[in-house]
Amino acid sequence: MMMALNFQAKKHEELIMSRKKNCTVRLGDVRSQYPESSIVWITTGKKYEVKKRLYTAIIDKVRVKKFVELTSRDLGHQNPEIDSLEGLRLDDTVTVIYFSEVL
Repeated sequence: MMMALNFQAKKHEELIMSRKKNCTVRLGDVRSQYPESSIVWITTGKKYEVKKRLYTAIIDKVRVKKFVELTSRDLGHQNPEIDSLEGLRLDDTVTVIYFSEVL
């Protein structure tokens, strides 16, 4: 079964294609859905609409944390424009997923 990491915001496509984004932070503990060393499609598109496959990737690292535990490295690779935890619910559990393209 092939899995996908989908990004709904249009700005993410440019960051992903320029390889400035190689991480995503997802709410909750989704380790079982995205185990390390899994092969996934990196896609963009709104929920319930057609998706665009950007490339195939491998999941390099998966870590479950609280928002308050996110590092500047986690945030920088998630989206270079996000550089603080301001406005986030610090007690929420999140899963940090690092991925890299497979050629």
